[in-house]
Amino acid sequence: MNAPDKATEIRALVTLVLSFLTALWGWLGWAIAIFIASMAADYVTGTWAARARGTWSSAAARQGLWHKLGEIAALLVAALCDIAVQVVLHSAAAPLAAQVELPHCLTMIVAIWYTFTELGSVIENAGLLGAPIPAWLKKGIALLRDKTAGGKTEE
Repeated sequence: MNAPDKATEIRALVTLVLSFLTALWGWLGWAIAIFIASMAADYVTGTWAARARGTWSSAAARQGLWHKLGEIAALLVAALCDIAVQVVLHSAAAPLAAQVELPHCLTMIVAIWYTFTELGSVIENAGLLGAPIPAWLKKGIALLRDKTAGGKTEE
């Protein structure tokens, strides 16, 4: 088998696997998978940045894990709210339920929100590790943090 055939087989296999996972999980599943990956990336880059500066501590690491557990809890609450909304729509207001198809709306919003929060933190960690961060991106992250956290920064 020559190289172009092998490359085509690999692309076909990757496409098959991604298509299968999308059919299995749907878009919500991908949003949650990306959220989990961004949490892991934030934890790893935060650990690297703290070690590089000589400020790593197990207490701070535990605090970061508790923070991430809180995000997961918020995502689960959003999922429960989505389930409750669907139950109410389908039982109490059957005509309305036929017109409203948002089975995972809150869960998706919360997953995307926390994903952007985690990715912003990854960028900040990259800056602490010495990676050049464009000024416009720094300003955007600062603006987002100020608008959403009332000017308070997370520790």
